[in-house]
Amino acid sequence: MSPEIFTHPFWIWLAAAAVLLALEVATGSGYLLWPSASAAVVAVLTLFGVHLGWAGEAVVFAALTIVSTLLARRYLPRQLFVKGRDLNDLKTNLIGHEGRAVSPFIAGHGRVMVEGKEWAADLDGPQPPQSGERVQVTAVVGGARLKVRPV
Repeated sequence: MSPEIFTHPFWIWLAAAAVLLALEVATGSGYLLWPSASAAVVAVLTLFGVHLGWAGEAVVFAALTIVSTLLARRYLPRQLFVKGRDLNDLKTNLIGHEGRAVSPFIAGHGRVMVEGKEWAADLDGPQPPQSGERVQVTAVVGGARLKVRPV
């Protein structure tokens, strides 16, 4: 293949689409997906002989980016764009779950089994649970300690 083939607008727009898509995958922001798709559409247009020059292609790219972004915001489910609790953050998802005390609590500290894992726990209430007694997680403190109360 001759090097001139890589100066064809198709390859340049396809490379732009790939770079934008790679950045989207790396960041997960959701903002670069539509420009990437728009660059790919412009690449396909240039492949099939629609030559508008660089300025015309840039205008088509910008228009497609704006339209596709607005349509996605309008018609895609809102859950895709809402920032909330991280489903993969086990610590925040433990609040409200029940478990069992592994050993008796001494001076307000003990260990509990919640969701198949053993955690260090602090007592959240006046009555300490006994070994085997059910507890409920009320908070996560210090990143790896649970606050629990007997159920």
